[in-house]
Amino acid sequence: SGRAVRNVMKRFNAGPDRLLVIVDDMNLALGKVRLRPGGSAGGHNGLKSVSSVVGTNEYARLRIGIGRPQPGQDPVDHVLGRFRPDERNAVQEAVVRAADAVEAVQRVGVQDAMNEFNG
Repeated sequence: SGRAVRNVMKRFNAGPDRLLVIVDDMNLALGKVRLRPGGSAGGHNGLKSVSSVVGTNEYARLRIGIGRPQPGQDPVDHVLGRFRPDERNAVQEAVVRAADAVEAVQRVGVQDAMNEFNG
C-alpha cells in the first residue's frame, strides 16, 4: 500500500495534505463509512504501510466497514474473502456512500464532509 501511495504522491508532486486513503475496516460494522482527517493506523496494516512511507499519520482516510470475522474464522480469510449474499446490499450501499464522501471531500474538504458522513 505504501509504495503505491508513494508513487502516486511522487507522480503528482503531492504531500500528505492532498491524500485521501480509502481502506476496509474490520472494526467498523459492515457498510458503515467513517471519514477522519488523520490519526493512528488502528492496527490496519495498509494504513501502517502508508504512514511508514509518508512519514506521518496526518493524512485523510475513509474507512469502509466490513465487520468482524465469524467466530473461528481467520481474519485474513475474512478480509480477502467474498461477501455473503445477505451482505451484498449493505456493501453496495457503502460503496455508493463512500463515493459520495470522496466527492464531498473534494468539494468542501474533510472537516465539512465528516459532518455530513460520520453522523
